[in-house]
Amino acid sequence: MSLSTNSLTSKTVVLKKYLVLSVSFILFVFFAGCSKDKSCKARSVDSETAQMQAFAATNGITATRHSSGLYYEIINPGNGEIPAPNSKIKITYIGKFMNGTTFDELTTPNAQAWSLNELIKGWAIGIPLIKEGGRIKLIIPSSLGYGCEQYYTIPGNSVLYFDVTLVDVQ
Repeated sequence: MSLSTNSLTSKTVVLKKYLVLSVSFILFVFFAGCSKDKSCKARSVDSETAQMQAFAATNGITATRHSSGLYYEIINPGNGEIPAPNSKIKITYIGKFMNGTTFDELTTPNAQAWSLNELIKGWAIGIPLIKEGGRIKLIIPSSLGYGCEQYYTIPGNSVLYFDVTLVDVQ
């Protein structure tokens, strides 16, 4: 039994169309699932100022506003080295949301030193305000934290509080 050339060509065309449609559909589903949510809208520092000031007042923090928009209180200025942007640091800290809920805590210094310039902008700005051995409280607007994207358990556009002790500067 043999197939005519027209019949074979017609089936080949149908199979090619089916293949192209299948691949197109798979690519569409793949890339649609990987696209970022375009609805992320960053908040301005000014829109979060009242929230940061209220947190400071409620928690007895005598906060100073930095030109970047973060608020800080130096508890202990320290007496060692001041970290530079490319310094590696070891710290202890507690991180809280504005409702007082702790979202992260490091009670013993990080074993591996962290590069200051690879951390959130609020830390890169605030931690160099103290020297090694110092302690600072930081109230960080979302734009200097994790922005409008969720980061693990931290919702997007979260103003964050940190109580940081600078243990070592390398």
